[in-house]
Amino acid sequence: MRPVIFDLFHTLVDGANSERDRVVGEMGLMVGVPPEALVAAYHATWRDRMTEWDVAETVRILAGRLGGTPTEDQVARAAAHRRELATRVLARVAPETLAVLDALRADGHPIGLISNATAETAEAWPSSALARRFDVAVFSCELGVAKPEPTIYRTTAERLGAGPTDCVFVGDGADGELAGAAAVGMTVIRTTEHNDTDPTWDGHALATLGELPALLRG
Repeated sequence: MRPVIFDLFHTLVDGANSERDRVVGEMGLMVGVPPEALVAAYHATWRDRMTEWDVAETVRILAGRLGGTPTEDQVARAAAHRRELATRVLARVAPETLAVLDALRADGHPIGLISNATAETAEAWPSSALARRFDVAVFSCELGVAKPEPTIYRTTAERLGAGPTDCVFVGDGADGELAGAAAVGMTVIRTTEHNDTDPTWDGHALATLGELPALLRG
């Protein structure tokens, strides 16, 4: 059976964008910088946060750039606040989504994950209900490379014991991930269940992940 590789946010779970911005604003208050400025800085440094910095470094670096001088205790409190959000978001995976993963595994598909994610998500992943359903999980923060760079796709396929052309990639399309998967030869399926992120993608699309097992059986 062909390996199936999933994106995480807006594919398996909602990305919680507005809640993340609220939490980051609250972190700003904790470290003594304007909340709206910290939110803007978070958005502007997404690639650094997803490939280089851990959560404490993120708080320390961005607060410093905004003129703040937080204590280590303030940094730790803000970092913990962000980690709590990561745990909450992963815990919200729908039972229907878990059932899809279980069905794919029952059919014999190896299951992988590629996520452009910050360190707190990777830290929370092992204790989530999702983790035990995956054979391989590759996070940009750990590999130091983010989608749509070819390395992250090829690394995931290799860890699944397959070539990229053997794999199916399923994602909403954020960060150019669909084109990145197609460029290395993966079969691409777009999902719109959580967010219609890439409506111009000219390829197969699923309204819900529940359609996927039957599609692959066909």
